[in-house]
Amino acid sequence: MSFAYPALLLLLAIPPLLLWLRIWRRRKFEPSVAFSNLGLASVPTGWRVRGSRVLPWLRLVALLLLVVALARPRKGESEVEVTSEGIDIVIALDISGSMKAEDFQPNNRLFVAKREAKRFIEGRTSDRIGLVVFASNSYTQCPLTTDYHVLEGLIDDVKFGDIQDGTAIGMAIANGVNRLKDIPGKSRILILLTDGQNNAGAVDPVTAAELAKSVGVRIYTVGVGAEQEAPYPVDDPMLGRHYVYLPAQIDEETLQKVADLTGGEYFRATDSEALEQIYERIDQLEKTKVETREWVNYSEFGSYLVLPALALVLLEVVLGASIFRRLP
Repeated sequence: MSFAYPALLLLLAIPPLLLWLRIWRRRKFEPSVAFSNLGLASVPTGWRVRGSRVLPWLRLVALLLLVVALARPRKGESEVEVTSEGIDIVIALDISGSMKAEDFQPNNRLFVAKREAKRFIEGRTSDRIGLVVFASNSYTQCPLTTDYHVLEGLIDDVKFGDIQDGTAIGMAIANGVNRLKDIPGKSRILILLTDGQNNAGAVDPVTAAELAKSVGVRIYTVGVGAEQEAPYPVDDPMLGRHYVYLPAQIDEETLQKVADLTGGEYFRATDSEALEQIYERIDQLEKTKVETREWVNYSEFGSYLVLPALALVLLEVVLGASIFRRLP
């Protein structure tokens, strides 16, 4: 509840003050007619006399109601109109066997990549996001959607062995671009995350990047893996699980070229903290444009006070001229 003209509420002090002055004056001045018989002083007061004392209070309440009505009491309901220009994003995630390397201790590369991808998704609002996975081939795990809960569940479902082993970076880019090329949005990006070199598929990464450039898709490439050798788990039926150390095989030159060709950037993630910072960096580079307009719809209550005030004034006049009429 608020008032359109709250300063008018100061007038609420005037009616009580006037009433107090009236009572004070009546008590101060002596009656104009003096009686010689003191017995009249003990005459009991009739109900009409007692009732007439209510009349000034009726007028007081009426004046108070009118003052509050003039201040225009109202109740507002705010409404917000949000207009956003969303970004269309496809995340291309490498699920080849080399992503089992555990240089992102205590987890492997795929686990950390999935976790940070979900954190990135949680930070978006009105963007459509899809997921492409790839190894020796590529397929769409989730089409572009704003249902982030479903998307995060599908990310959790990604696992090794869904596709035959290999690294088809060019096919992953082509698949992601195919998902984005017909989208009417002004901003379309592909986030490619891999730890290897293109060694499978019918499309090489640079050719796929040229296709992306031709349709206005910007590519951010992320090379995942430590600079030195990384521990890789091997499950042997005789010896059980043991680790071998494999050197990093990221084709940084190609990933850099793909990013430069499309107007994106290349990042290197050597640990989980670096990967988290990369997603934060991309989040800052690709911000959704949001315009917000807010207004308040008010419901006025002042008119509901005028009628009771007029009714009290009318009641005072009628009672004062009839039942509680005082003779001069």
